[in-house]
Amino acid sequence: MSEEIYYWQALNRAMDTEMAADDSIITLGEDVGLYGGTYRVTEGLMAKYGEWRVRDTPISENSFTGLGVGAAMLGLRPVVEIMTINFALFAIDAIINMAAKIPFMSGGQFPMPLTIRMPGGVARQLGAQHSQRLEHTLMNVPGLRMVVPATPQDAYGQLRQAIHSDDPIIFLEHELLYFSKGVVDETAVAPPIHQAMLRRTGRDMTCIAYSQMVLLALEAAEQLASEGIEMTVIDLRSLSPIDWETCVQSVQQTHHCLIVEEDCRFAGAGAELAATLQERCFYFLDKPIQRVAGLDIPTPFNGKLEAASIPRTKDIIEAARRLVSSAGVQS
Repeated sequence: MSEEIYYWQALNRAMDTEMAADDSIITLGEDVGLYGGTYRVTEGLMAKYGEWRVRDTPISENSFTGLGVGAAMLGLRPVVEIMTINFALFAIDAIINMAAKIPFMSGGQFPMPLTIRMPGGVARQLGAQHSQRLEHTLMNVPGLRMVVPATPQDAYGQLRQAIHSDDPIIFLEHELLYFSKGVVDETAVAPPIHQAMLRRTGRDMTCIAYSQMVLLALEAAEQLASEGIEMTVIDLRSLSPIDWETCVQSVQQTHHCLIVEEDCRFAGAGAELAATLQERCFYFLDKPIQRVAGLDIPTPFNGKLEAASIPRTKDIIEAARRLVSSAGVQS
């Protein structure tokens, strides 16, 4: 049965479905219980499953994330909610030194079936300390996996897959996606959790994006099509590992590649994508890989300055035009 629902509702249904099927699944974090989660993702779960399995915690990210690590070592399947990726900085020790390393350091004796959910990205005027994109920090950690669903269908499917996994998975949700809508088919077989998806195919160039930027890339592709420029849009869906095969195949076909990310340009996911694809596709490229990314500055609070600090649809369109132009003008 397919139904159009909000992104947050898709996450909520995934949690409900898995918790109903497996008593070892618990969730914990700030306001996940009585309040139902900052973005309503855990709404109604405490009433249904009780406060032992849906646990409100103090404001102590490293402590309750560490509690999730210990629970995973003892056979539970915790879903830890960190209210925002900005607060994950307090939990870095538990995430990087514990969750990511215990399976390796124990020689596989202790798997880590831990899902850490957190919203991220630039929302609307939340200030520099609440608008960070820290995926570059976490995708750089061996032992961690990271998924970045852009649609309600992927939010539903990938969360269920993450909960079933025996590896620690960072589940990154963009704050502006929670109230986006999309059709969710709960009976559909989900593609592999780390497989990229072709959201649109085009002959002229390949655009690779993730999370909120996928929606902007698709908007740009529609306008470019009216100008005669056909752009393939790849939704990565995962930042660790990255589905290189899907990206390489598309770039080899279109001979042009544009990478779009909301994160700052320097040393981010886009830099890794550009470096690896340049290595693997060098002889297929007609021009160097181009990037559209956030500015390397703290995010301004002022609304107009904030909007100018991260990619907009028009920025993607302008970059795409330059990439396929006969003049070959580089940004």
